[in-house]
Amino acid sequence: MSGNRAQARRRRHFRVRKSVRGTGVRPRLAVFRSNKHIYAQVIDDDQGTTLASASSKESSVKGKALSVDVATEVGKLIGARAKDAGIETVVFDRGGFKYHGRVKALADGARESGLDF
Repeated sequence: MSGNRAQARRRRHFRVRKSVRGTGVRPRLAVFRSNKHIYAQVIDDDQGTTLASASSKESSVKGKALSVDVATEVGKLIGARAKDAGIETVVFDRGGFKYHGRVKALADGARESGLDF
């Protein structure tokens, strides 16, 4: 069953990625959510480089159980790091996950930090 779920998410992600593309001017904020952690990257698809990243594995967030609050903290971290890298606007890539719960909390945290999307 879990293999089918992972394949379905991958299909949804490919469907989202057909229309979502990060550029140097407006990079892509990609989110991956596992059962234990949540990860976020700001990616320039033209160059194929990661400009900023944050996750729930980092020392400032580590040790806390993954929740909406932790996802919000990771969103604030990625927003601050993107601002430091000179990035104001991004394209949000939910990675085939529902825009709900932890994914939505991460997006809201990034918006609180001043990222525009």
